[in-house]
Order: sequence, then C-alpha cells, then structure tokens
Amino acid sequence: MRVFVTGVGGQLGYDVMQELKRRGHEGIGSDLAPAENRTAYVPLDITDEAAVRRTVAQIRPDAVVHCAAWTAVDLAEEEENAAKVHAINAGGTAYLAAACRENDCKMAYISTDYVFNGQGETPWEPDCRDYAPLNVYGKSKLDGELAVAGALEKYFIVRIAWVFGKNGQNFIKTMLKLGKTHDRIRVVSDQIGTPTYTFDLARLLVDMIETEKYGYYHATNEGGYISWYEFTKEIFRQAAALGHSEYEEGRLSVVPVTTEEYGVSKAARPFNSRLDKSKLAENGFRPLPDWKDALSRYLKELMEE
Repeated sequence: MRVFVTGVGGQLGYDVMQELKRRGHEGIGSDLAPAENRTAYVPLDITDEAAVRRTVAQIRPDAVVHCAAWTAVDLAEEEENAAKVHAINAGGTAYLAAACRENDCKMAYISTDYVFNGQGETPWEPDCRDYAPLNVYGKSKLDGELAVAGALEKYFIVRIAWVFGKNGQNFIKTMLKLGKTHDRIRVVSDQIGTPTYTFDLARLLVDMIETEKYGYYHATNEGGYISWYEFTKEIFRQAAALGHSEYEEGRLSVVPVTTEEYGVSKAARPFNSRLDKSKLAENGFRPLPDWKDALSRYLKELMEE
C-alpha cells in the first residue's frame, strides 16, 4: 500500500511513517520545509491548492494520513494568525479531501476534542454532532472535519487529546524541564481527559487505513480519565523510578490548582476532554494500551537519549 503522510516533521506524522515502514508499506511524507537526507519526502504547503492536487495526483496514494496542522492553541487566538490557522486546518484539509476524491483514495484526518464545548462530565461519543468549539483552533479543526465528511465517503476522522511523542515538544517534555529548575509546580486539576502516545496512535491509524471501516472515531490511550495534575504526578513518579532523583516526591512539589487559579490563557480550554473510545473495539480495532504503560515506554526512550 502506498500512503501519503502530511506533517511528518511533527510528533504523529513521524511515527506514522515509522509504522508504515515496519509493516512494509510505502510511506511518502511531506511537510513545509525540505528535509535533508530523507528519502520518500516531498515539500508541500497544504494551503496551496494547486500544489496539493498536483502532488497527490503524482503520488497516486492508496491512502492519505493527514497529520499536518496548526496546533499552537494560544497563538491561534492572536488576530494576525486567525486567517493562517483557518487556511492550514480548514483550507488545506479541504484541498487534500478534494484531491483524495479526485484520485479515489482513502483519507485519515486527525481531529480533536476541541470541536466540542468541553463542559459536563459525560465522555464525548465519536458520532456526536453537538459541535461548539471554544476557540479558534477548535473551530478550524471542526471546519476541517466538515470538509472531509462533505467531500468523501472513504474517510476516517479520528479525534485525539493530550498528545505526546518523540519528535517534537509536548506536555511531558515541558514538565520534565520545569522539574529540573523548580521545586514547586502548579498544575490544573479540573481539566479531565486521557493522554495519547503518538507511537500507539500511529499503529491504530495504519490498522484503520488497511480496512474499509470508515467513519468517526475517538482514540486516546486506555486507563481511565485523569487530570493534568494526576498526569504530572505520574510523570515525575516514573521519572524518579528510572533513577532521576530530582523528580522524587519531597524534592519536588506538585500543587493542584483550578483553571481559574492558574490564570486565564488566551484560548479557552475544555474542562471535559473525556472521549468515548468504545467504537474502536466494536469495529474490530485494537484499543491503545494503558496510558501509564505508554508513559513508561516513552520516558525510557526519552531518557536513554
């Protein structure tokens, strides 16, 4: 199978390419900037409609896994960035969907719980249509979803949350860095969800595009719903267990605070990022491993570097 992957410079796109290689599929990656010493790679600005259609027509993939996105949530709120955010997350996605339709290929689009209003405590179901994005980022990703569903029949729209991976910045790396320079860290305890390890998610995405089980899905690691505070405590507990004494309880204090106490960010954040993932097993897909297991594997790899 030939697969075109956008955003390979990011956490998820990188891992999708690695997973395709492990399975013997032909992965062709793209991102904005040319990549030195990287085979099967094409530079592509997804906001250039002609370039998108030309590139997909030349590659003629069996599937497109669309990982490229503007993900800087707070920066998206700045007035000078709004048009660019929409051009990437909505416009670029629409161009890719149109190209997939023209070339009769499948498309997997990576979306987010931010398409909902983030209220309540009930997990969001994948086929829920009660859209009410809280911020510019969420609105742009929703517009991308609607573009894919409106243009294609052979699509997978996969919503994720709290992403971490090897290739790029994320919450875990930020906490580990802060833990080395601070003895007290404040972390919000009233935003609830589950982390998503891109290594595990990449496996699921390739599982999906090997099938015709199209539709909307939610995918995070298993293990229940937690707060950012609880996630941080486990990050430091596991890091200390790996021999990094600077993260030991007693040397480092993690303090739970409310979102209001933490301080208002430019973009509103969802309190409820709980995603119902039961549709995965119902359709024969293997759920992602427990988030504590994912964190353990990730920290070991990260700290061995």
